[in-house]
Amino acid sequence: MIDLPTALDLPMVDPLPEDTQKYFDLCSEKLGMIPNVLQAYAFDIEKLNAFAGLYNDIMLAASGLSKLEREMIAVTVSSINKCYYCLTAHGAAVRQLSGDPTLGEMLVMNWRAARLDARQEAMLQFAETLTLTSASIEEHHRDALRQVGFSERDIWDIAATASLYNMTNRMASATDMRPNDDYHAQAR
Repeated sequence: MIDLPTALDLPMVDPLPEDTQKYFDLCSEKLGMIPNVLQAYAFDIEKLNAFAGLYNDIMLAASGLSKLEREMIAVTVSSINKCYYCLTAHGAAVRQLSGDPTLGEMLVMNWRAARLDARQEAMLQFAETLTLTSASIEEHHRDALRQVGFSERDIWDIAATASLYNMTNRMASATDMRPNDDYHAQAR
């Protein structure tokens, strides 16, 4: 039996197209692994490209949010949604980017337990509200972000990041996506 990254019998395209293979080789070089989420989507290269494009735009493109702040949103949303894959993978990213193994664990359990500045608190409160009760978002929620220095574009990026992880959490849970074992020991 082939070891698949999800509970679904959807093996990767074989052979991978040249561009996809180059992308996976780059992941192996930079991360030491090919994240299972990418392998999971690789049964359909168009779906993989759409997912990777959205992820790269939201998580890696220029933004008023730091990479750490975006990862903190990912962990907070994933904690609320109890997404094992994303808590493991993005918890490792928070530990690595912050240099603080405790911060990643606190965000996994309860972001309010972490020592955060007012900007981070407002950001994570907004992400939590968007995750739990998106229809309740009103102007005062956006104003709370403006009051701690977030720009209009930053507010968009906070919403986009939280929205991405609400979607990916649901896909990971629906397919029983498993994180790469390497994530568990990273930055501890």
